[in-house]
Parts: sequence; C-alpha cells; structure tokens
Amino acid sequence: MNQKSILKGINKHLAILHLTVFVWGFTGIFGALISISAVSLVWYRVLIASVSLFLYFKLSKTAVRVDRKTFFKLLFTGVFVGGHWVLFFASIKLSTVPVALVCLSSITLFTAILEPLINKKRISKLEILAGILIIIGIVLIFKFEPQYTKGIIAGLASAVFASLFTIINSRQAKKIEAPIIAFYELTGAFLWITIYLFLTGGFNSSLLLSTSDFGYLFILGTVCTSLAYVAGVSVMREISAFRVALISNLEPVYGILLAFLFFRDMNKMTLGFWIGAVIILSTILLYPVTRRHVHRLKNC
Repeated sequence: MNQKSILKGINKHLAILHLTVFVWGFTGIFGALISISAVSLVWYRVLIASVSLFLYFKLSKTAVRVDRKTFFKLLFTGVFVGGHWVLFFASIKLSTVPVALVCLSSITLFTAILEPLINKKRISKLEILAGILIIIGIVLIFKFEPQYTKGIIAGLASAVFASLFTIINSRQAKKIEAPIIAFYELTGAFLWITIYLFLTGGFNSSLLLSTSDFGYLFILGTVCTSLAYVAGVSVMREISAFRVALISNLEPVYGILLAFLFFRDMNKMTLGFWIGAVIILSTILLYPVTRRHVHRLKNC
C-alpha cells in the first residue's frame, strides 16, 4: 500500500471520528433534558444500546462469539464505560452542560500519561504539554466556578474512566471487530450498573420514565451510543488512543454550541470559564500542527 492510500485511509477514519464526536455533542443535551438520575439514565442507555446491537447481529446473522479471556476482558472494560457515563451525567446534573463537557477535555492529559504506562512506551513531552495546558484551562474554570466543585470533580473522574477504556479499546480494535467490542462492553456496563442498582435498592419508582424521557433515551441509546460507539472504536485501528482522545475534546465545542441553542447556557458562564475553554480548545486545534512541525525539525 503506497503512502497516498495510507493517508487517504487515515483521513477517512479522521472524518468518521469527527462525525462521531459531533454526535456525542448531543449527549450532554439529552443528559440535561432527561429527568431521571444519572445512574438510571445510563442503565437505560446501555440497555437500549445493547439490545439494538444484539438485534443487528441477529438480523445480519453476524457471529459474536469470542474466547473466554477476551469475553471477560471486554465485560470488565464495561466498568469503565458505565462509570464514565454515570459520572459524566452526574457532572451535568451537579453543574451545567458546558462545565461537564470542558472537564471531560482533561482526558487528553490522562491519556498522555496512562497510554505510555499501559502500553510500555516512551512518554511524549508534547502530549504532556498539551495535557498540562488543558489542565490549566480546567483550573481556571474551577477557580472561577466554585459553586460547581462537585460537578467538576465528577467530570474529571469521568475523563479518567474515558481515558482507560479508550486505551484498552485501541488495543482490542486491532484484533476484534468494533461492533463486537461495543456489544460486550455495553453489555458489561449494563451488568455492572444492574448489580449496583440491586445492591443499593435502586430498582424503585426512580426508574419510571415519562413519554419524553423514553423518546430522548431511545435516540441516546441507539444513535448516540450503539452507532457512535461502534464508529468511535472502529477508527482505533488506524488512529492512536491519544489522537482519539485529543479529537474527542472537540465534543465541548459542539456541546457548548448546542447547549446555547437549546438552553442559552452560555449566559451563565463567567469570564474565567471562557478563558479556560479557549485555552483548552486552542490546545486541541494547535496540537496536530505543532506535532508535524516538531517531526519535521527532527528529520532535518
């Protein structure tokens, strides 16, 4: 395969990832619109997503069997997937959609640190710098938005979980088809959350849905979860976990704009929030340019 074909393939995967991130931008909107608790919301979300993927496999007669080791590994990864979403929606409900989305941007720093440790690679100074700049943005938001402390903590914890399953999936995607990975991980997330609800007495009236909640959950579970999750995992064959994490940080751009359109949430944000957000988004956009420039200097 020549270099032109390789670049064409990578650009195709980047386009798919950007479209996926745009779809994820609607997640925060649905999180704010749905009235039930974060845990109940994610339980329904992964249930709908798992069932929709199962029906897809049945209708397409696709074999989904994996070996026992892979089965338990994917099922366990569901802990991070479910935990990420529960904490993310908790962050929205404890603060606002923009605050939760920008806190999620710290996934870049966590991935820059965790990916080399897990994959036993050399830590990139440029990736660490990008992550630090994003954390500076987070600190600015934290300093100027003290009433959202709990929401920010939940958002940062959500980013750690997202970083972990992104790194795990970047390895699994090279061996297993994306829909199969998505099915077992989402089923695992459903299993773990079900156990949590059972142990905490969560199976009660709090799970009751209104008509509008059901509609929003259906779209969230199918389009924003099963389809988007499969698409997000599929690109990891060609794109590194850090690059995926970096591009995923464009979710706040889409999410904040959508939040403004739906809720006029921008009016609630202070100057500190916007300074932090600009630092984060500038880092995301400038990283690829800087990376190419550094490589060019090394090759001179």
